[in-house]
Amino acid sequence: MVTRVAVVTGGNKGIGKAIVQALCKEFQGDVYLTARDEGRGQDAAALLSSEGLKVNFHQLDINDVGSIAKAAAFFKDKYGGVDVLVNNAGIAFKVADTAPFSTQAEVTLRTNFFATQDMLTHFLPLVKTGGRVVNVSSFVSVWSLNKCSPQLQERFRSDDITEEELAGLMRRFVDRAKKGEHKEDGWPETAYGVSKIGVTVLSLIHARRVAKERPNDQILINACCPGWVRTDMAGPKAPKSPEEGAVTPVYLALLPAGETAPHGKFVSEKTVQAW
Repeated sequence: MVTRVAVVTGGNKGIGKAIVQALCKEFQGDVYLTARDEGRGQDAAALLSSEGLKVNFHQLDINDVGSIAKAAAFFKDKYGGVDVLVNNAGIAFKVADTAPFSTQAEVTLRTNFFATQDMLTHFLPLVKTGGRVVNVSSFVSVWSLNKCSPQLQERFRSDDITEEELAGLMRRFVDRAKKGEHKEDGWPETAYGVSKIGVTVLSLIHARRVAKERPNDQILINACCPGWVRTDMAGPKAPKSPEEGAVTPVYLALLPAGETAPHGKFVSEKTVQAW
C-alpha cells in the first residue's frame, strides 16, 4: 500500500505553516512542509513536532528550477507522485516599500506567477488519480482584474486563453512596468494583484487541461483566497489569524474522493466566487 502524501510550499510561517498544521491533523498520509530556507523550515517542522504532530520537511525553493526538479524527483521516487499539492509560497512588497514599481513588478511576478508556473510544470504530471491541487491566490486578483482594460479582462476571463498566452501577458506587464507604460497599456497599479490574476487564470487553464487530458482521474484544481490574514506579508491589522486563513485552502485540499466540484474555480470562504 503506497502512502499518500501532501506537499505545501512556503510552509515555514504564516498561512503555509497553518495549512501544514491542519493537514497534519486531518490528512490521512504523510505531510511535507517545504521551505526555501532549510534552517527555518527545519525549525518550523520541529515546532509542529513538539505539538505532537507528525510532519516531514523537504527543502524547496520555488525560485530555483533545480530545487523544484530535485523535489519532484524525490516525491516521484518515494511516493510515486503526490496526492495533494498546495502552492502557497509567494511574496508581497510592503505598501511603504520604496523600491521602484518596475522592480516590484519584476520581482513579484517572478515569484508569484513564473515560479508557481514552474512548480506546476514539474509537479502536475506527478499528481495521482484523485489528487487535489490548490493554488493560493487572493481576493486582490478579482479587484485587480476589474481594474484592467476591457480587452485584458476579456482575455483573462476567456475559456480559450492558453498557458503560453497568459505567460506572454504577464511578461508584457513586467515589460510595460519597466518602461512606465503599464497604465496606458490597460494594467492596474498593483504588481501583487497582477501576479495573482496570473495564479488564478493559470489554475483555470490547468483545470481545463486536466479535465481534457485525464478525464477519468478525478483530479480537482482550484485557486483560492485565504482572506486578509495576520502574517509578516499582510501585517498585524488583518482580521484573520493564520489558522482562519488556512480554512479554505485545507477545505480544497481535502475535498472527498468522488467529488467533482469545485474544479477550475476561484474559491473564498469555501464558496465559489465569480471571476
